[in-house]
Amino acid sequence: MSVAPTFYILHGDDSISCDAALERMREALGEDGDLNRSEFDGAQTPAAEVLAAVKSLPFLAEKRLVIVKGLISHISRRGAGAAGKAATDRLIAELPNLPAFARLALVERETLSEGNRVLKAARTLENGYIAEFKKPQNLSNWIRQRAEQEYGAEIATQAAQALATVVSDDLLRADNELHKLVCYVDGEREIDEEDVAALTPYVPEANVFEMVDALATGDGSRALELIHRSLQHDPRDSGFGLFAMIVRQFRLLSMTCDHLDGGGGAQGGAVAKAVGVHPYVAGKLAAQAQRFSAKQLDAILKRLQRYDQDMKTGRIEPRLALDLLVTSLARG
Repeated sequence: MSVAPTFYILHGDDSISCDAALERMREALGEDGDLNRSEFDGAQTPAAEVLAAVKSLPFLAEKRLVIVKGLISHISRRGAGAAGKAATDRLIAELPNLPAFARLALVERETLSEGNRVLKAARTLENGYIAEFKKPQNLSNWIRQRAEQEYGAEIATQAAQALATVVSDDLLRADNELHKLVCYVDGEREIDEEDVAALTPYVPEANVFEMVDALATGDGSRALELIHRSLQHDPRDSGFGLFAMIVRQFRLLSMTCDHLDGGGGAQGGAVAKAVGVHPYVAGKLAAQAQRFSAKQLDAILKRLQRYDQDMKTGRIEPRLALDLLVTSLARG
């Protein structure tokens, strides 16, 4: 006969899944759950106080839930000293003896090391449950699944990839941005890349890609339009931020060109590994790099360096520098 867990260790960097597990535990307490639930910050609350709370008899209920975040990492951190060791020893000694009504959730936002004393001891106990929540390796797939399973919505592959580039590996931010997109579309259609551009900080980066395309075809007026749109989107940017994005774009193109000229694969994965960017961005870089020669990109980077020095020494205003830059690059 299996023993019902009286303590849980939930650790890892997937905060969304961890929070969902905690919410299920809260809901399991029923309507009067608030009377039998306590939540603590482990960096501020002594282990003895947490243990006393979870061993208190529940009020008109079968279980008492205590959630404490960061306790294990706090008491076992380097520099915790004798107090940390004593707290760790006490927690390890108390875990196997928690009353049957106890539900102690020890939550850590990072993955605990296999050598962590509390984790090692917990693995030997029958009354515990340990779960590690890892961030997904493919964030764009996670976004598509999250849209469908959590919000009953659909998001196009390219839109999910674009959103993944915006949020990097921040799952909470990804979910917040996705929620905004779901509300924006309101179930009328699939979320597309234009929606991502309209609602997220993806706009300047998307405009830089499109601007480089315009420069490659000599369409200076279109490139200027995109520059002004990006600056309008973020009025706080005096021009330095956008200029830095343009410099970064041409450096990545130069690196991509070197990779391709050296016989490297043109697939997004190969370019992503060589250049160090998201596969979605890498696919766009591979396509753009084929429109420039290594000599052209070298000349452009030298021109960018001259403009950068002029801007930083006050010889020219950043926004004017951007206009002159685009005009000069469009002329070749």
